[in-house]
Amino acid sequence: MVVDSIAATSLLGHRPMCGGLPAKDAPKKRKPSENCRFPLAEFIGRRIVTSPPSLQRVKIDRLANTMAWSIKVLAMELTKEVHAYREEEYIPRTWNYRVDTGGDRKPGLWPPENGADNPSIHNPLLRQERMGCGWLGAIFEWEGVIIEDNPDFEKQAWLVLAQEEGKSPPPAYILKRIEGMKNEQAISEVLCWSRDPALVRRMTSRKEEIYQGLQGEIYRLRIGSQEFVNVLMHYKIPMALVSTRPKKILETAIGTIGIEGYFSAIVAAEDVHRGKPDSEMFVYAAQLLKFIPERCIVFGNSNQTVEAAHDARMKCVAVASKHPVYELGAADLVVRRLDELSVVDLKNLADIESEFGVLEPELEQEDKDDDLSTSVGVDDSFW
Repeated sequence: MVVDSIAATSLLGHRPMCGGLPAKDAPKKRKPSENCRFPLAEFIGRRIVTSPPSLQRVKIDRLANTMAWSIKVLAMELTKEVHAYREEEYIPRTWNYRVDTGGDRKPGLWPPENGADNPSIHNPLLRQERMGCGWLGAIFEWEGVIIEDNPDFEKQAWLVLAQEEGKSPPPAYILKRIEGMKNEQAISEVLCWSRDPALVRRMTSRKEEIYQGLQGEIYRLRIGSQEFVNVLMHYKIPMALVSTRPKKILETAIGTIGIEGYFSAIVAAEDVHRGKPDSEMFVYAAQLLKFIPERCIVFGNSNQTVEAAHDARMKCVAVASKHPVYELGAADLVVRRLDELSVVDLKNLADIESEFGVLEPELEQEDKDDDLSTSVGVDDSFW
């Protein structure tokens, strides 16, 4: 390719240079390997002679091959440098990694140790059943779950006792606070009527007499409770009964209704120190059933029961007997009658994944945006 020197000068915007000298002072012929501003062209007289395209391609290929080889050599050197150190300095041979498994479990590899497992059991089938969702126990409250309960009788008994003892009648919010507590705990800690043990026992006994007199010692099973208990008996699921009533009264009521032999354990007021919302009753019932708390399901009818069950790491099924369904939303399941449940529902609650604390997947951003967009209403008349 030959280009006129004047045209080349006008295109480049300055006089051709070679080695820092004007073209007229430069030699007429120079080798392409010399340091010129145009390595692929030569200036001969009034002409610029460029190298053919094939020669240019050869030079570019040589340059690319040289760069690739240098990069490869550098990578090999870095690889040798990385593997120059001893491997055991970076990878511990003990493998004692601390894994956050949640709760008070010991650190170890995932999955964490199953609390239901018992290595001392030599029967593999029985051991497998304990680690599955079929190994569970049921803990029932007495009032409002197994039998019908009138909460007004409890309030009236406290008001009558306050009148007999010459105390000011407790307001409604105090009566709601002592709901589910032991009588001794309510008298000494909330009502603050007395701290003398003998006087507290006397008032406790008197209050229970007033309550039984109002109730008339008439016990009536709730609709669906006996059918559900029969189903659990059929599947050999152990059951426990929990109440803050004296044990003598509970045993008499169970015999009157005709459900003796259904419950493997009974926890009454004499067996524990504190009532709800403390979880002592439910923990002790699980110990009597020989079950870990994570595999026990509590059946109650108040938010105090839900709080106590969750504090003990138990699942809770709320029965809407004296509270509406929307007030019991903290429970794991809410039903109006026990016969609405099935054994499959209980096995889902006692699933092994819930013991390991697997979190539910978060909503996608689109779903969150949709919830935010539909949760706020705008009044067009305002604008």
